[in-house]
Amino acid sequence: MSPHQIIANGKSIAAQLPCTIEEFLIAQKLLPRSVVVEHNGEAVAPSEFSRRQLNAGDTLEIVKIVAGG
Repeated sequence: MSPHQIIANGKSIAAQLPCTIEEFLIAQKLLPRSVVVEHNGEAVAPSEFSRRQLNAGDTLEIVKIVAGG
């Protein structure tokens, strides 16, 4: 399986596809429960991260959640 490109926050990132959003986040050293994700312009609930498949050329916007205090 050769790497393919995902666009994450405007940057092209190599990813082992097919993979789920959850697998992609973990590969990027991000905790799935600490981010909000938009996949191809659609907000994705954290419960969907392990089921939503990524394909070459997909666009992700990933925002880290910062706890206020």
